[in-house]
Amino acid sequence: MTILYFAWLRERIGEPRETVQTGASTVADLVEELRAKDDRYALAFSDLAAVRVALDQELSDFDAPLAGVREVAFFPPMTGG
Repeated sequence: MTILYFAWLRERIGEPRETVQTGASTVADLVEELRAKDDRYALAFSDLAAVRVALDQELSDFDAPLAGVREVAFFPPMTGG
């Protein structure tokens, strides 16, 4: 699975993307796996209220299942203008 990081998430983690093997069944499970990986991830995902997620380019929730998902993107909330 490919994981994409945007804006300050990319800056905190230090990578724009990575490919991971995961046993996570939901986005929340994936976030927990990532947090345990390294302090950079723990910092980036310390406030999930400030993070949005898209699965295969469709906005989703953290309780969404990952079965069949090829791409997960994490980014801050966007504002209109």
